[in-house]
Amino acid sequence: MSDAPITPTAPGAPTTSVRLDHTAVYARDRRLSAEFLAAILGLEVGAPFGPFLPVDLGNGVTLDYYELRDEPIQSQHYAFLVPEERFDTMIARLEAVGVTYYADPNHTEPGRVNHLFGGRGAYFEDPDGHNLEILTRPYVRP
Repeated sequence: MSDAPITPTAPGAPTTSVRLDHTAVYARDRRLSAEFLAAILGLEVGAPFGPFLPVDLGNGVTLDYYELRDEPIQSQHYAFLVPEERFDTMIARLEAVGVTYYADPNHTEPGRVNHLFGGRGAYFEDPDGHNLEILTRPYVRP
């Protein structure tokens, strides 16, 4: 096998780097959870794909909601880098549907946003207890 890089030439061709394509998000009601996220982020829910209901994030990644009705759902963390100019609208959508947002991942500072790395961020729970985050600047990693 060659170590030469692969150069994609057509849609569906292999990629030259590793990137997240999709991930499954477990939900008790896939439609409710997918529509919640889409509404807050200003996105759309896609057509069902087998047992999955996708939310396309617009960067080549989908969250594929998968229903687990009779099993406990383990809370996961999903962070979304969002445009600064859309952040206030997302906070307003959370307020409009009565969802509390927090400045911290432990949810001890309700109704506040953080200002990490020169941006703004907030945490909130989806209908299944997943800890979601919106942030306007990526974290600076050591």
